Amino acid sequence: MEKALEGVRILDFTHVQSGPTCTQLLAWFGADVIKVERPGAGDATRQQLQDIPDVDSLYFTMLNHNKRSITIDTKNPKGKEVLWRLVKECDVLVENFAPGALDRMGFSWEKLQEANPQLIVASVKGFGPGRYQDCKVYENVAQCAGGSASTTGFRDDIPMVTGAQIGDSGTGLHLALGIVTALYHRTHSGTGQRVDCAMQDSVLNLCRVKLRDQQRLERGPLREYSQFGEDIPFGDSVPRAGNDSGGGQPGRILKCKGWEHDPNAYIYFITQAAVWEPICDIIGEPDWKTDPAYASPKGRLPHLNEIFTRIEAWTMKHDKFEAMDILNKYDIPCGPILSMKEIAADESLRANGTVVEVDHPTRGKYLTVGSPIKLSGSPIEVTRSPLLGEHTEEILRQVLGFSENEVAEIEGSGAVGQVTKLAAE
Repeated sequence: MEKALEGVRILDFTHVQSGPTCTQLLAWFGADVIKVERPGAGDATRQQLQDIPDVDSLYFTMLNHNKRSITIDTKNPKGKEVLWRLVKECDVLVENFAPGALDRMGFSWEKLQEANPQLIVASVKGFGPGRYQDCKVYENVAQCAGGSASTTGFRDDIPMVTGAQIGDSGTGLHLALGIVTALYHRTHSGTGQRVDCAMQDSVLNLCRVKLRDQQRLERGPLREYSQFGEDIPFGDSVPRAGNDSGGGQPGRILKCKGWEHDPNAYIYFITQAAVWEPICDIIGEPDWKTDPAYASPKGRLPHLNEIFTRIEAWTMKHDKFEAMDILNKYDIPCGPILSMKEIAADESLRANGTVVEVDHPTRGKYLTVGSPIKLSGSPIEVTRSPLLGEHTEEILRQVLGFSENEVAEIEGSGAVGQVTKLAAE
């Protein structure tokens, strides 16, 4: 079967996480992603958080699968020549440099469009146009500026960032959608366009329910939040609400059997209205099915702390998987708190390609995350990340059509650094 993006060529000027997340997803879908790196150095994450000396870190390998690497000195005249040839041969250029960096390199939108009118230029930025547009942004900065941190954590504690990389990886996923949309538009317009994705905007898109609650708050208290049942007044902005669901179906993280020694012996439990009666039966409170103070969702709101305390008394008698088995028989929404160790060992996640084992020539075998998007008619295979400059000569010959003499001249000029030669695997 043909891969979904087979025939699409991506010029990858990205580094660290947000950009590489985007281009890796496109590579999984079959695009030929050519990662441009500095000779002798490459993407900074190759050396960051190394667990094996002198071997590409997991930080790098887990964000750069299915790509080819070419090293180019962008300050070298021959290097610039190679880059412009690549611009003309590629469908999309993706970058996440600091604001203005691409222009300073001589690759302004106008020049790129002149060289290749069909080229799509996709950029990750920290902020959109406005007072902060020139500011540098990292993951946690984006979470704070996008509204996530102010609404995460417990009411009386400091704002918290989430362990999920919603700033970096979340923006990369948004950018990939923008690129695919622009590619589709090009099929009938014949021209490329710019695709910009700000990290602040992406985080806010993922926090839209909190913007919803901000507007609801102006009309009265947020009754599904714990503090309503505790008679604690609301301020003028959406509060942090711990593990409350923040929606019409209240939920909490509750202790399970073994919580005293296992930091992940917990389950998330939602008191969905449609299954309230079996919940009452399971926890041993059948009278709550008809008691006006508990029988309706509205009636239950002032009593949520009492209700979840009673439910927790039941969950503490079962481990999280036993509780799941019992609750799922009645379609009660719940989910175990899975540790990364449990996820890594999960057979179903491995079977469906969500967790993948990859073999690397210098690292050996390691686990990585596979594509979260499955396509029924287009296979997705996860292959290892490239060594620094591994495909330089291959790209010069096969993609750009340079002759043997021209390749030798380019390599001799220092434009591509030392070419990596990998022994047959």
